[in-house]
Amino acid sequence: MVNYDKLPLSAQGGMRRYIEDGIPPGGFLQAVLSDSLVEAYARADSENTERMRDYAAWLYSDCPRTAWGSQKIVQQWMEERESER
Repeated sequence: MVNYDKLPLSAQGGMRRYIEDGIPPGGFLQAVLSDSLVEAYARADSENTERMRDYAAWLYSDCPRTAWGSQKIVQQWMEERESER
């Protein structure tokens, strides 16, 4: 079971839908999941900019390793979850 509590409340729903159902999150979360630091910062609002370390810690310790790391991995994760629905 994935723990979403380390993430800002505003991101928990999007990450939960992505992880559990393969529903694409918004542009900021997709950049975080794709391990695109520059794009994530460019898309982040002030809260998410301040919480970037929390995102990194969550990816490292709570997010399934096969769910993040590049755009290709994120796309594959979503396709696999979609086929399970």
